[in-house]
Amino acid sequence: MKLSFSTKGWHGISFDGFCDVANDIKLEGIELHNIYNDLFSDSDGAFYTYMAGATVRRLFERGLSIPCIDTISNMGDGDDEHNLSEISYCLSIAESLHIPFVRIKVRENDALSENEIVANTSAMIEKVLDTAAKKGVTLLLETSGAFCNTGKLREMLDAFASDNLGALWDMYSTFFIGNESSEQTIKNLGAYVRHVHIKDADIKTGEYCLIGEGDLPVADMMLALRSVNYDGFISLEWDPVWCEELDDIEIILSHYVNYINQFLSRSKTVSSLYSNRAHTGKFVWQKESLIDETFPQVLDRMVEEFPDQYAFKYTTLDYTRTYSEFRDDVDEFARTLVALGVRPGMKVAIWASNVPQWYITFWATVKIGAILVTVNTAYKIREAEYLFRQSDTHTLVMIKGYRDSDYEGIMNELCPEIAQKKPDEPLHARRLPFLRNVITVDFNMKGALRFEDSLALANKVPKEEILRLAANVKKDDVCNMQYTSGTTGFPKGVMLTHYNIVNNGKCIGDRMDLSTADRMMIQVPMFHCFGM
Repeated sequence: MKLSFSTKGWHGISFDGFCDVANDIKLEGIELHNIYNDLFSDSDGAFYTYMAGATVRRLFERGLSIPCIDTISNMGDGDDEHNLSEISYCLSIAESLHIPFVRIKVRENDALSENEIVANTSAMIEKVLDTAAKKGVTLLLETSGAFCNTGKLREMLDAFASDNLGALWDMYSTFFIGNESSEQTIKNLGAYVRHVHIKDADIKTGEYCLIGEGDLPVADMMLALRSVNYDGFISLEWDPVWCEELDDIEIILSHYVNYINQFLSRSKTVSSLYSNRAHTGKFVWQKESLIDETFPQVLDRMVEEFPDQYAFKYTTLDYTRTYSEFRDDVDEFARTLVALGVRPGMKVAIWASNVPQWYITFWATVKIGAILVTVNTAYKIREAEYLFRQSDTHTLVMIKGYRDSDYEGIMNELCPEIAQKKPDEPLHARRLPFLRNVITVDFNMKGALRFEDSLALANKVPKEEILRLAANVKKDDVCNMQYTSGTTGFPKGVMLTHYNIVNNGKCIGDRMDLSTADRMMIQVPMFHCFGM
């Protein structure tokens, strides 16, 4: 996480002055507030047309950035002409100055109901979202006014499902006005949070005060941000008029940095790698110890430590991926699964031999909190029907067949209805009443989606939704159903958790002394690849 401050309320200070203070106090960003002030309107202002390029260069040389620019009008008041003009101006400035975010604030209005304000805001977003996307800028709806209720904000973000629309968490508003806990806020918004505003107050008097001297639960809020791996800016808002005795910007910002740094230092991951016995390679987690990581956390850590190392290299198939590239594949298919209606706790079955899609399906399924059902490659129709019915499988990913088992023929017999539907329509089959989707790997089947074609559905789901779902996965959640042999009766579905399988794989890797120096030839689907 990085620290910045808003220029809101600070008048009479040049932009160079802001930069000097930021450098002296070790801040990394300056958030711009009010595009109608002298910085933009005066011919010698830092952001006046022909001055902007030189300002951007100075920022780069000083190691500073502008994380966000704020609109100041009430975007939910229905004044479309004025609001559209201001947002368009901010988007143009953001594009020219390489500013990633434009803040949109929605205030309460006595003349309008909350539903009217939300409807006005939605209409405004619809008018400008395509422009923002073309300019490479993300619009951020602040959790204030009607959106102090972050559940309502979440509904709007989900409705647009755009990578160019996110949330700005105003911590003051959700806590003091919305009466939300930080846990509830992050549960609602998760990785939709792209920028943060912070200020503190005394809950009894309502007066603003220095960070840490009021009732804002800063520690809980920082934990909530860490739970979704937030790595953006936290921006202090302080207007000198709030306290006449405290009008020195250096004192205010120094206190802010010193106070918040105590939480940031705890949040930094200790990147201590361990050596194998021969000291030729590294591995992440200390041997002979259990870890409390979920599968999404395991993959994220491997990407963090070894982004460019090969995770997979198939010698007989055209599939070679680094850890970073593999996670991208996983996230893409995870978005596809969500678009197909898969939700946390639902079952996704994989009926395939050792193909890349097996691993992609597994990691994508467990990343969104769903459960992978592994299907024996030797199953015939009787065993397959039992497993799909008993597990309530929602989505099936399968190859054409293996050895003397014809998977395509089995599914056509179990679900003759599939031939009458379009590939992107949900399946409704009498014998498998819970099955909604069949995805095929490397072959065409009438009514089913080819794996590569299904990936186009990922565009319907924002990346932030996958990060939010991953952040809600707990180590003791079930991630896999493995069916027993059935030698003493019908097979039983054994429920295995992230904690079970992650540590089983880790223990195997520990005993084999696996590290970055090793390569494994995988003959059957296995889970313990992450030690490599």
